[in-house]
Parts: sequence; structure tokens; C-alpha cells
Amino acid sequence: MRTTALLAIILIAIGIVTFPALAFSQSPCPGIHVKILNIRNSNGPVACALFESPDGFPAEYLHSATNIMVIKVRDKQARCDFLDIPPVTYALVVVHDENMNSKLDTNWLGAPTEGYGFSNDAKAMLGAPSFSAASFPNDGKGMELTISLNY
Repeated sequence: MRTTALLAIILIAIGIVTFPALAFSQSPCPGIHVKILNIRNSNGPVACALFESPDGFPAEYLHSATNIMVIKVRDKQARCDFLDIPPVTYALVVVHDENMNSKLDTNWLGAPTEGYGFSNDAKAMLGAPSFSAASFPNDGKGMELTISLNY
């Protein structure tokens, strides 16, 4: 009888200690979570821009994107987390604005001199990829993307 009572007290104590951790633990948040790779330095911010349509994609990212996040680069690392994003088709562009002039700088030939990347690893060949090449469906349940910057 004493052993049973002692066992019951121990189990109740364990439950009291572990219940708050279980009750308040965070599950993965729904949204689009973007890890940015190949950032060449920590100068300037990284802009992550989500587009719902081809309008302004990708050049007018500051004006035409549905959602945009500008994140400070720390130790050549950055991550953008878009939360509460409706389940539609998106395309993502990421720009490393090293000199903080709010645009993707180019050389005299028009080739970018700052880092850029697109969802689906869409390639820029003699110009930016199309919205459809970079687009992806979002089911609203949460997704992880990795974007590698090109310089």
C-alpha cells in the first residue's frame, strides 16, 4: 500500500513538472521559412520578397511584392519567416543589398553585382527568371525553403 501511494505521488510530481513543458512547447509555425545560404559578407540587409503574381517580379520587389521582409545579416547568415501566409502560389526573390541603397546594383552590362536568388533555384540567364519558373504552391501548412545567393 505504501509503495503504491509513493509511486502515485512520484507520477503526479513528474506530471506536474513535465506538463507545462508539453503544454507550452511550440510546434512548427505554419508559414514560409526561408534560410539564405552563400551570403558573402555581413554588409547591408537581405530583402526577402514574396510575390503572388508576375506583376513587378522580380525587379520591383520593394513596390510589387505581396510580402517583404528586410533582415540584418549577422555572421553571414539570415533567415526570413513569413507567418500567417494564405495558401496560394508564390514566387520568392532574395536580394543582398550590400550598400543599402534599396536596389539590386548591376554593372555596365546589367549583370548584378550584389547577391540575389530565387525560389526553385530558378536561374537568371540573360535576365531574371519568369514568375512561373520561380513559383511554388503553398498549402498553408508551413514550409522550409533554402535560397542560395549568386554574386
